[in-house]
Amino acid sequence: MAKSRNAAESKAAKAAAQAARKAAARERRTQLWQAFNLQRKQDKRLLPYMIGAFVVIVGIAVTTGVLLGGALTLITSIILGVTLGLLVAFIIFGRRAQKSVYRQAEGQAGAAAWVLDNLRGKWRVSPGVAATGHFDAVHRVLGRPGVILIGEGSTTRVKPLLAQEKKRTARLVGEVPIYDIIVGTGEGEVPLAKLERHLTRLPANITTKQMDTLESRLAALGSRAGAAVLPKGPLPNAGKMRGVQRTVRRK
Repeated sequence: MAKSRNAAESKAAKAAAQAARKAAARERRTQLWQAFNLQRKQDKRLLPYMIGAFVVIVGIAVTTGVLLGGALTLITSIILGVTLGLLVAFIIFGRRAQKSVYRQAEGQAGAAAWVLDNLRGKWRVSPGVAATGHFDAVHRVLGRPGVILIGEGSTTRVKPLLAQEKKRTARLVGEVPIYDIIVGTGEGEVPLAKLERHLTRLPANITTKQMDTLESRLAALGSRAGAAVLPKGPLPNAGKMRGVQRTVRRK
């Protein structure tokens, strides 16, 4: 009797898990379709680029199959061409959607924190460790390069805020390198769209074990009313586009 009950519970759990997976896949498809329609309306070149890439790749595949000869070779080439064409078209959509989001988010409060929240790799992000009432903020990122302080907002207000936070941080990290970055389009600033690339190009100066030690030390600093005053994202549809970016990365 107990075995029968356990088997029934196991079957029900498997069915529930399968239903959850189907629901998640359905949600991702809906999200992608909505994002595609949104991007298509804003970006008139999207469809021509996607269709053009698909047609060119399939054309090359068919031509290759004909030149090599044989029905099986031609069919295989067509299948590969269609698959590769769809993949490239999807990548084009993802890249152009990402650029569009960055372009709209540039200069908005919370934009840098939103980008940092989506960093790929072993980064430890602490948003809003310092901030002003005008939504100027300093975010702290811990990674292999060391400690990176990233400021966003008005340059005149962010610079002293960064200097203060750098001074506080230096007392705890010793000789570990501290980088300070201001996000913006001015001279010496890093544009929002290039922030992630800028971070990944910094040299590796510490080990993962040192990162763990530093994280414990930096936790003692806490924050100075930063995260509480920051908006959750730069755009109303930021969450939707963030889902698109993650789906593209999984592909």
